[in-house]
Amino acid sequence: MAAEPLSANGDETGYFTPATQPDATAYLPPPPQPGTARQMLDDTAFTSTRMLRGSPRWMLATSDADLHEDALLRAFSCAAGFTINSADMPHLTALIHRMDVSETTDMRNSKSYWHRARPFVGNGQPICTENDRAHLATSGAYPSGHTMLGWSTALVLAELLPQQATRILQRGRVFGESRIICGVHWESDVQAGYMLGAAEVAAMHGSPDFRADMELARMELARMELAAHQHDTARPRKQTCTLEQDAARHSPL
Repeated sequence: MAAEPLSANGDETGYFTPATQPDATAYLPPPPQPGTARQMLDDTAFTSTRMLRGSPRWMLATSDADLHEDALLRAFSCAAGFTINSADMPHLTALIHRMDVSETTDMRNSKSYWHRARPFVGNGQPICTENDRAHLATSGAYPSGHTMLGWSTALVLAELLPQQATRILQRGRVFGESRIICGVHWESDVQAGYMLGAAEVAAMHGSPDFRADMELARMELARMELAAHQHDTARPRKQTCTLEQDAARHSPL
């Protein structure tokens, strides 16, 4: 089953204060309205990607639906050039988790504010996480929380591993597109998710705690990258990397 964004505990503290918490209902544009050209584009993207059911790209989208920290970090291993996992990188994992906690408020408020229906609601078309169908049907589609967290993770990893920034950002884009392939988000939900993730990361840079945690994660990644290159170990599976590259070349956008 996919991990639904986001898993914040009520006792956990993010990087924002009430004074610095962004408000996406003010800076995001509203979702497309029925009958508009933008909604027609959304309809086309949803319909055309249903034929991918059972394909390797569908399997990648299913994997990308898992938002547990270890699964999320591993999703960027090919782009980084070495395996990223939570067991070996506690500082990076803690950083991503606290980012998750920080972004939750803005994302959930936005979904509640617009409460846009998911593309599969009312038509029975297939989605890649069928076990989540009933739950997702009650959750607002706009903006995409998975895309937000995937893109914000990509931005942070690109900053921490600048030599791999292009590949990491490409993977972040594919991660968001997986929500379109899955059939659980409209194209415009995903585009708003990219904007939401970028806005959250930009605002988090104003937090001293965030900047300090970034430095701890930077040192941790540098050690793991050096160890992987010296010993030629911890390499991601070639088959997975090939699939991700193919997904990047065949965007549904």
